[in-house]
Amino acid sequence: DIDALVGGEVGGLEFGKLPLGACEDPISELHLATTWPHLTEGIIVENDVYSDLDPIQAPQWSVRVRKADNPQCLLGDFLTEFFKLCRRKESTDEILGRSAFEEEGKEVADITHALSKLTEPAPVPIHKLSVTNMVHSAKKKIRKHRGVDESPLNNEVLNTILLFLFPDAADKLADGFESRTNASAENEDYNLFSQFKSAPSDSLTYKLALCLCMINFYHGGVKGVAHLWQEFVLEMRYRWENNYLIPGLANGPPDLRCCLLHQKLQMLNCCIERKKARDEGKRGSMSDRSPGGTSGDAGKGVDRSGDNPDKEKEVGKSWESWSDSEEEFFECLSDTEDLKGNGQENGKKGGAKEVNKEPVNLKPEGRLHPHGKLTLLHPGEPLYVPITQEPAPMTEDLLEEQSEVLAKLGTSAEGAHLRARMQSACLLSDMESFKAANPGCCLEDFVRWYSPRDYIEEEVVDEKGNIVIKGELSARMKIPSNMWVEAWETAKPVPARRQKRLFDDTREAEKVLHYLAVQKPADLARHLLPCIIHAAVLKVKEEEALEDISSVKKIIKQIISHSSKVLRFPNPEEKKLEEIIAQIMSVEAIIARARSLKAKFGVEKCENEEEKEDLQRFVNCLLEQPEVSVVGAGRGPAGSIIHKLFVNAQRVSAVPPLDEDLRRSGPAEERRPNAGSVADFPPPTGREVILRTTVPRPAPYSKPLPQRMYSVLTKEDFRLAGAFSADTTFF
Repeated sequence: DIDALVGGEVGGLEFGKLPLGACEDPISELHLATTWPHLTEGIIVENDVYSDLDPIQAPQWSVRVRKADNPQCLLGDFLTEFFKLCRRKESTDEILGRSAFEEEGKEVADITHALSKLTEPAPVPIHKLSVTNMVHSAKKKIRKHRGVDESPLNNEVLNTILLFLFPDAADKLADGFESRTNASAENEDYNLFSQFKSAPSDSLTYKLALCLCMINFYHGGVKGVAHLWQEFVLEMRYRWENNYLIPGLANGPPDLRCCLLHQKLQMLNCCIERKKARDEGKRGSMSDRSPGGTSGDAGKGVDRSGDNPDKEKEVGKSWESWSDSEEEFFECLSDTEDLKGNGQENGKKGGAKEVNKEPVNLKPEGRLHPHGKLTLLHPGEPLYVPITQEPAPMTEDLLEEQSEVLAKLGTSAEGAHLRARMQSACLLSDMESFKAANPGCCLEDFVRWYSPRDYIEEEVVDEKGNIVIKGELSARMKIPSNMWVEAWETAKPVPARRQKRLFDDTREAEKVLHYLAVQKPADLARHLLPCIIHAAVLKVKEEEALEDISSVKKIIKQIISHSSKVLRFPNPEEKKLEEIIAQIMSVEAIIARARSLKAKFGVEKCENEEEKEDLQRFVNCLLEQPEVSVVGAGRGPAGSIIHKLFVNAQRVSAVPPLDEDLRRSGPAEERRPNAGSVADFPPPTGREVILRTTVPRPAPYSKPLPQRMYSVLTKEDFRLAGAFSADTTFF
């Protein structure tokens, strides 16, 4: 009964996991064969009118089960219906009407409008999050174009889903609640996402896939899916604009082992984190800055690590705290003048011999901590590890675009040079940070820290006979027009906080939000289908562990192997996806049959442990073998249960229909069927008889040889087969 499984429950059962089980009995019939292996001729009477053969007294019993053809199962139905979404052609706007993303009086035709809007001063953040205020703006916009009664999802279901997806919305402090999920599970099941290219089982993407699958089946189909997706995208924009991190996403850059949609959400979370840190830095700088400060005071920074011993003398902010605009560049005037003066003086004294050496009297900035082992080659001072910009996070589609652009540059010398320059943005930034942290350094110092393998050291004997260590750059660093040398000569001593940002979080966030907004339900289903298959495999593995069926374990391993080969590539073939779904449905049917047989044979209710093990073994044999012998025949534990099953079936078949029973006349006692007149077993559907004897043939003095005759008699068929042998020695 489906209502008994999921009816009336909203939340954990519906939106937390996929259901599993049959909607109808997966066992249609049970066939019992009773056998008398040795009977002497003339002892029994067996005909259409009378029979001495009582099934209860048969010394041998064997059972076969007839499986229902394609039984309807919940998990299979969920997968099939969700897979059908991949073939839909409509967009979200076509399904729901006018776009809910359009604001009244505005037509957002270009993404630049959103960019200019986001660069305006941010609103004052609220102190608490709740489902009501989180989706208030979304509901307000949707109600302009669609009545409340017309929404595919009612408010109760929608709020339940949003609470399930965003648990930080339940009265959590925005600043005191860390809305991240760190993957701590290192087991085989948890790491399936890397094989399926789906998402971790505790991630937001995985939960979203389960919710959409459930909504598609129970709450409005494709319209419900489109409605929830619109709400989800509006929630993502709300969190971006208000600096609220997205729950259910692991720390760090996008995980390329996951599906593209999960990578996009991780990219958006990275953008929110950068924007939040920058805004907090601005507020901290405004509170710490004195009214009479100069622009030079604003340019001095504080190390993020807190390891700098001079940090108490410096007042300012981290590099993330500077303006979003790439055009604004904060550089201390005194530093600039010192740089020019020292550069000219250094050029007069050192000439061309030390063009790679930086002036030594610049004030160091952006130091993280001393290296501990290395010192600068020329000044001899300790080498400091600089504070550097984090490299820009990338999703797989951005990496593919970048690879295509680089490939189009060709193999010419000019193309190779341009390609190297495009790839050296991070290198140049690190060089500038290194120069700012280590005044007086040279390229060799940077290479020793950044790429130690490119600095070759060897022991040599000096003029006095002492052994000294001498080092030089590797051969590839000495190639003319080397990119490292060019970048070093171009780099200026600029700390990371004053550099141009390598990662424009505003632009990347808007790109992600635009990408999410234009997804059709079919695109969404294709993105999340690996997550649904992942969830289905975890579900059947969980249920199989309770049933302990060896054949199912083998099939699950085949499903995992097949799925990891199909899903690791984008846009897998529909035929292969259908094969995976069919395999999962077959496993679900086997588990449903096992549960049906266990219920029929009362395995869980058996109190005797030995009998319970025998019954469990018997049920497993029924699942895996075409015909199973019953130990003890009708007198064994399994035989007794089979006898009761037939007795109950006979009593049910003997009860007339209700309307026919009511039409009968007489008191109630006369209308009751006589239980004693009902046989324990129905008439046999077929009889098989084997006649064996040993006689001399073809002559009385021939050698006695075995003779055999077989006959089968059913209601529709009669067959007779004989196997006769003769002595051929003298004949």
